[in-house]
Amino acid sequence: MPGLLLDTLRGTRADTAPMWLMRQAGRYLPEYRELRADKGGFLELVYDTQAAAEVTIQPIRRFGFDGAILFSDILIVPYAMGQDLAFLAGEGPQLSPRLVDCTLSSLQAVPQRLEPIYATVTSVKAQLGPETTLLGFAGSPWTVATYMVNGEGSRDQHEARAMAYRDPAGFSAIIDAIVDVTVEYLVGQIEAGAEAVQLFDSWAGSLAPDEFARWVIAPNAAITAALHQRCPGVPVIGFPKGAGEKLPLYARDTGVDAVGVDETIDPEWAARELPGGMPVQGNLDPLLLLSGGEALEMRAQTILRAFADRPHVFNLGHGIDRRTPIEHVERLKTTVRSWRG
Repeated sequence: MPGLLLDTLRGTRADTAPMWLMRQAGRYLPEYRELRADKGGFLELVYDTQAAAEVTIQPIRRFGFDGAILFSDILIVPYAMGQDLAFLAGEGPQLSPRLVDCTLSSLQAVPQRLEPIYATVTSVKAQLGPETTLLGFAGSPWTVATYMVNGEGSRDQHEARAMAYRDPAGFSAIIDAIVDVTVEYLVGQIEAGAEAVQLFDSWAGSLAPDEFARWVIAPNAAITAALHQRCPGVPVIGFPKGAGEKLPLYARDTGVDAVGVDETIDPEWAARELPGGMPVQGNLDPLLLLSGGEALEMRAQTILRAFADRPHVFNLGHGIDRRTPIEHVERLKTTVRSWRG
C-alpha cells in the first residue's frame, strides 16, 4: 500500500496532511553535523553511498516524516555534464569552466558521476517502510543553467539572464542539454526506487513573464511529459520559487502533478487560483519555524485551513534554516498531525 504522501500527490485528499520539509536532511540535525565532520566535505558525503543514505534517513528516524528526500544536490547534473564541482567553505558551490567563458560543446560529459546517486536511492529504499515515500529530485533547467553560466550562485542571475537576451539560441542549447540529462537522471532515480520526484526552480522568480514562459515553463513541461511517458504513475512536484502571480500558469502549463508554493504566496489565494483538485505543497516560512512560539502554530493552522479542500502536503516555503531548533520542528509536527480538516 502506498504511503499517505504518495496518495496525496496522486490526488487523494486526507484529513491529516502528510508532511516533509525541504532540506530536512541537513545541518540543523546534530547527527548530520557529526557525520559531516567525520566524512569531510559536502561532495564527499554525497558520493559516499552509505553515508548519504544515512543522512537521508536521519530525519525519518527522528521525526517520522511521511517523505524521505534523497540527500544530494541540484548541481550533480552539471557535474555529470562535464563541469568541475567544488563546495568551498563560506563561498558555496563553484562550477568550472563557466559557460560565460566557454561553449557547452567544450565540456566532456561524465555520466558515471550519476551512478553513486542511484546507489544511494536503492540503499534508502531498502531501509524505508511502505508508509514513507521516497522522493528523488533535480534542479530545473533555468536554475541549473544560472549556475553553469556564472560558475556560482548570484543574487540576480545577471550572467544567465544577459546571455539569454544576447544569445537566445545558444542559451536554448544549454537549457535543452540540461533537460535531456535531467530526464535520464530522474528516470534513473525512479528505477532505483524513488516513488515521486521534485523539480526545484529556486531562481524562477528572477524572470519576466515572457522569459518565465520560455526558460521555466517550457523546459519543465518537457521534463514532466518525458517522465509521465517513461514512468507512468510517478508524481512530479514542480517548485518554482518566486513565481508569484505566474504560479497558476506554471501549474497548468507544465503538466506537473503537484505544485510547491513558497512562503511569499497567500495560501488562500493559491487555493483559489490553482487548478481545482491539484495537490499543493507548502508553504510555511522557514524563518517562522526558526522563530517558533505561538505564531508558528497559528500560521501552520492557517495554511492547513486554506488548503483543507484539496490534496495538501505540508511543507516549508523553501529549505529549513540550519539554525532551527529541534524542538520547533517537533512542535510543528505535533501541530500538523493533530489538526483535522
